[in-house]
Amino acid sequence: MPPHVVCFATQGSGHGDEQRIVALLAEVGAEALPFDRGDKARSARRLLRTLLRQRPDLVVMEGTGVAGGAAVIAARLLGGVPYVVSSGDAVGPYIGLAHRRLAPFAALYERLLCRLSAGFIGWTPYLVGRALTLGAPRAMTAANWPAPAAGADREARREQLGIPPEAIVFGLVGSLDWNEGAGYCYGYELVRALVEAGRPELRVLVVGDGSGLERLRELGERAPGQVLLPGRVPRAEVASYLAAIDVASLPQSVDGVGSFRYTTKVSEYLGAGLPVVTGQIPLAYDLDDGWLWRLAGDAPWDDRYVAELAELMRAISGEELAAKRAAVPAALPLFERERQQRLVGEFVADLLASR
Repeated sequence: MPPHVVCFATQGSGHGDEQRIVALLAEVGAEALPFDRGDKARSARRLLRTLLRQRPDLVVMEGTGVAGGAAVIAARLLGGVPYVVSSGDAVGPYIGLAHRRLAPFAALYERLLCRLSAGFIGWTPYLVGRALTLGAPRAMTAANWPAPAAGADREARREQLGIPPEAIVFGLVGSLDWNEGAGYCYGYELVRALVEAGRPELRVLVVGDGSGLERLRELGERAPGQVLLPGRVPRAEVASYLAAIDVASLPQSVDGVGSFRYTTKVSEYLGAGLPVVTGQIPLAYDLDDGWLWRLAGDAPWDDRYVAELAELMRAISGEELAAKRAAVPAALPLFERERQQRLVGEFVADLLASR
């Protein structure tokens, strides 16, 4: 009998995280269990009952949400059901940044989640090292992969957005949730720097939706016609918006949250052949072969970071841009889907054999 492996995503059924973990486990043939992020408590209870009833050989959880984590921890303690955690974030620092009073509890939860697990799949090698330090017995890296870039018509999309041929476009695609404490959402650093740069042929393209979109619109009024905010777009059209960009922004803080990340954007930018501007985070050194710009500053909302980004915008030339674009690797094994699927399959097989 083949092993019975199940999986779920704490972000909920139908979310991209569920699609990721199902794809990663393709060689294992894992069964996806339902999880409703809109009703976490009920979903956690239902998940626990299912795990205790079915007693699968292994359950793989994508994400580190507390409701899902509580269910797999309980199934492990009550029924001996082994679990693997797959994550792209350091959950303790992430929760602690948003809710400081919860920081000690988040740290304890993250340590318990790792220590009781059978293994950990990190989106970056930095998260793998963190999980091992926190007690995960085994771990591996699966860094995600770019979406297919078919149909990415640069000229058509730029024409549709009203971008002149000579314009240099800085941009990103992401969720635009406003962080009140930092006064920031993705893309805010780009619009601030654009206003400061004062260069008419520049454009900023920020694709996405969220509570920060209106803040971007308000700030963009200080550079009329230069800030493009199309909002949320269909997944199938993301590649064409990326193709319209010349320089992709990867804004991450240099701390216990941003320093551990690659985020899905890295693989997408590489798939689109885009040079990247980011902060002085580990990936900016580990992955750079001449296609990255590194900016000083502790975070993308840091004044020094914005000032350096504005200076780059003022000074960048077509020649420098072409050289950076030529240095973007056509492919990196780290971001190859088939390789990750094969290695995750072997990781799971080794875990099951060791038990």
